[in-house]
Amino acid sequence: QVQLVESGGGLVQAGGSLRLSCAASGRTFSNSVMGWFRQAPGKEREFVAGIRRISNTYYADYADFVKGRFTISRDDAKNTVNLQMNSLKPEDTAVYYCAADWSLRLIARSARDYDYWGQGTQVTVSS
Repeated sequence: QVQLVESGGGLVQAGGSLRLSCAASGRTFSNSVMGWFRQAPGKEREFVAGIRRISNTYYADYADFVKGRFTISRDDAKNTVNLQMNSLKPEDTAVYYCAADWSLRLIARSARDYDYWGQGTQVTVSS
């Protein structure tokens, strides 16, 4: 049974940084496409970043609104995926979710393409 557990959320002032982590278990991690999504109150869940490994190369994709500020990484030996968030803005406030899928060949930006989800971690950025 696949389990994803996020950690690292919290309250930070605008311009600050947070690092989210997601620990995966229950399946061979290195074969997965991993993604981070977020959902603000009253809004749909949206893609933030995704990463996968093909042979020894890591490929990442970012939503335009986080390019240059957020960095996604994965450690296949530790079964973790991280999201380093810098230069945070109040509009980044949301619940952040880790997602995983083992059938995707490419990084998907639609939440419907991911089969497994964590419980979410709250990120609040104050102005």
